Amino acid sequence: MIDIHEMDAPLPDERVFALTHDSFGRLVLIDADGVRHTGVEPIRGFPLTEPSRFISIVSSLGSEVAFIEDLNQLVSETRQILEQELRLREFIPVIQKIMAISGDGSAGDWDVLTDHGKTRFSLEDEEDIRKMGPYNVLITDITGVRYLIADTRALDTPSRRLLEKYL
Repeated sequence: MIDIHEMDAPLPDERVFALTHDSFGRLVLIDADGVRHTGVEPIRGFPLTEPSRFISIVSSLGSEVAFIEDLNQLVSETRQILEQELRLREFIPVIQKIMAISGDGSAGDWDVLTDHGKTRFSLEDEEDIRKMGPYNVLITDITGVRYLIADTRALDTPSRRLLEKYL
């Protein structure tokens, strides 16, 4: 594993890496020794609370090949590639309005407006709704899709009232 702290100028011990895509569109990490790690994936350690810090790059077999403490330490081109890959991997619609919650039982079916449009999803139970801080809520539907309420205070009053039943 390489502890990556890539800067505009190489570090004294020259622990640097490069990111590129191969002809099949897979992400490739080329480490300081010139070894190509094809099909790597970036994973945020704390995607909601520290999105630009603690990024692990794992091989296609799931082992960590690089660790980035802070995206802001990367050179611009590398940071752009990495941020694009993270956006593709971490599709999390942001709920802007809760239009209705229906069903018999704990969490039911939700009709919501997200930053990607209107959608409907189902929850298995109330444990699929988790507070991530004083105003953040993460909801995971029965298919594993995650939805974020970035700030409950920004919801309209009817949406907040519907949500309060589950928090």
